[in-house]
Amino acid sequence: MLDTARREPQYDADLYSDAAILDPYLHYKRIRDLGPAVWLPKSGLWAIGRHADVKAALAAHDVLISGKGVAATERLNNLPTNNILATDEPRHGAIRKVIAAPVMPRGLNEIRARIEAAADDLIAGLVECRDFDGMTDLAQFLPLTIVSDLLGLPESGRQKMLRWGAATFNALGGQNDRYESAFPIVIELREFCDRGATRDVVRPGSWVAGLYDAADAGQIDAALIPQYTRDYIAPSLDTTIFATGHLLHGLGRNPDQWQALRDNPSLIGNAINEAVRHESPIRGFTRYAARDYDVDGTVIPQGDRALILYASANRDERRWPDADRFDVTRVLTDHVGFGHGVHQCMGMQLARLEMKALLTAMVARVARIEVGEPEFELNNVLRGFSGLPVRFTA
Repeated sequence: MLDTARREPQYDADLYSDAAILDPYLHYKRIRDLGPAVWLPKSGLWAIGRHADVKAALAAHDVLISGKGVAATERLNNLPTNNILATDEPRHGAIRKVIAAPVMPRGLNEIRARIEAAADDLIAGLVECRDFDGMTDLAQFLPLTIVSDLLGLPESGRQKMLRWGAATFNALGGQNDRYESAFPIVIELREFCDRGATRDVVRPGSWVAGLYDAADAGQIDAALIPQYTRDYIAPSLDTTIFATGHLLHGLGRNPDQWQALRDNPSLIGNAINEAVRHESPIRGFTRYAARDYDVDGTVIPQGDRALILYASANRDERRWPDADRFDVTRVLTDHVGFGHGVHQCMGMQLARLEMKALLTAMVARVARIEVGEPEFELNNVLRGFSGLPVRFTA
């Protein structure tokens, strides 16, 4: 058995450095090749990067727990919080049942037509424009208009959602300048949810108003509504925006894949999954080992933290033939870009609905997609672009 005191094997790299954020895939491969679990001395974390091991770790939610936080540093994990990401069963499931209702199939059916119409109008305008920024003009449009409206926040809150979301994810990462700069912004978000998203100012019938209705019905604790409002705000924009940018970039860089999609629109759902697999918007969260956890022969000792690398698992050559290639015809049944198990992404159906609406409109209107060099946004946990030059040919 592994001598856990030595914490071997080791990989002496900082996955939260600028260089590793911009070009992470060689690091992920080295971690996968070193072993099923690898100690990162610079971060004080174990890294789990192989697909099968990541799925198993995410399923072991009673051993690798979320209730002690999912950040890479104890400073954030020790802050008082009741957010859904950092709770365990059975409490996690009870909370999720209430706050996830608007983004479950029944709730999405009520907004499907609105999203599809907005997506079609957007793509029609971008075809006329021809040259545009794929992030600010396309990927951000539906989240910043329709989704932010569904939340029901006052305008002062809607204008700051991207800033708050980016800071939240930076704070979940390793200790660096981005991490330090994020804390005042995270506090600003907390103060807004405490005092700026009260019942009297949120839009009646909105998602946040629904939290107050749930409290009235005794389904949730009214004192925790500000926390659940943060659960809506922080993850509802950035991940979908970045996934849409990756999808656009993948199709623009691979014209044969865009042609395959135009020839066979039934592949739209597959293309969305492939974009999320190929460039996972969330690189990974940590879990706390409530007791010793065996990862295919390597033991993570009780009390240590494991960084579960979704982005590495999704490029694992043990699971995906030619894993670095973007292929809309790839059969995808178990990528972990949306997570896995009880903490699987709450908003993944909404993200898929938004991207499907955009792709459906593009298939009908766009003959060719050309993309320039993307500009990456440096974020400790997220991977995505801040800018992407795009040209549509009608």
